[in-house]
Amino acid sequence: MISKDEINSILGKYESHKITIGTLGSHSALNIFKGAKEEGFSTVCVCKKESEIVYKRFPLADQVIRVEDFSELLDDDVQQKLREANTILVPHGSFNAYVGTERIIDKLRVPLFGNRELLNWETDREKQREWLKEAGLKLPKTFKNPDDIDGLVIAKFPGAMGGKGYFLVESPESFHKKAKDMIKRRHLKEKDLENIHFQEYVIGVNVYPLYFHSPLNKEVELLGMDRRYESTVDSIGKIPANEQLQINVNPTYTVVGNFPIVARESLLPELLRMGENVTMVSRKIAPPGIIGPFCLETVITDDLKIYTFEISARIVAGSNVGIGTSPYAYLKYGEGMYMGRRIAREIKNAIEKNELEKVVY
Repeated sequence: MISKDEINSILGKYESHKITIGTLGSHSALNIFKGAKEEGFSTVCVCKKESEIVYKRFPLADQVIRVEDFSELLDDDVQQKLREANTILVPHGSFNAYVGTERIIDKLRVPLFGNRELLNWETDREKQREWLKEAGLKLPKTFKNPDDIDGLVIAKFPGAMGGKGYFLVESPESFHKKAKDMIKRRHLKEKDLENIHFQEYVIGVNVYPLYFHSPLNKEVELLGMDRRYESTVDSIGKIPANEQLQINVNPTYTVVGNFPIVARESLLPELLRMGENVTMVSRKIAPPGIIGPFCLETVITDDLKIYTFEISARIVAGSNVGIGTSPYAYLKYGEGMYMGRRIAREIKNAIEKNELEKVVY
């Protein structure tokens, strides 16, 4: 495990007036780069060849480091280039999915905005549940064995998979049938079933509040809110019920985009308290706790109870809906604030206060 002292030593060799902000060319990179540019930073994109067109058409990356695979982020020559550019990396879901949290903790010798230890908590569903439970949040029931299923549950898998391969089941028989179908359709592999997670399916509206915790201001900010647009579950309603029965649709939950949401104001006190409680507990489980963006993935029922089924301890793709337009960021900061810019603003403030070590791990 790379120590905080080692990261501080690397950071100490950086020229503070030449700090660059970097990330992998995926997920929420445009959000991060735009925010960095608006706060006066240069940017570095670690990018695969097939994605390079994005960063040419939206020219927000000042330097592009081309790789064949995102795991090459850990290669010595790539890390050296990043350190030479005085880069602070901003993690997003592709870091978890394609590099791996344990490898980030053990091998990434480039300063990271945020708490890399919490990325590990995010990808371990048991740890994640422990965290949320200690924070006092309402949680759906979980099942370890498909034979224990006695009602509607959603079958999930670890990591930032964007909902890929998730499916609903209501009995052990239903699970085995649908799992076989998912493997046949190549949504899953046989080995994925070893890490399956069964969670009670709470009926309600999915709402994803987007938070930012500032170690400098010691405040948890609500900067946005979104819901996901998922294939095929969000399109199945376009098929008449009798045709659905005839074709025996087994819908999936692959995220293809996000919608912005404004919650009724009476929900905000509880949502704000939830963000603060999660942050408070994070200081105990992985000191110094959450740094920067995080998201609670919730379901709100018709009696306005809020159930939390996941947490993401970094920027999420849903924050992209707020670029330049988030009403919650506007209420606090005025025009032009959004998650990518808020990250860059925190780094900028930390540099000005000579407290960069507080936000980089």
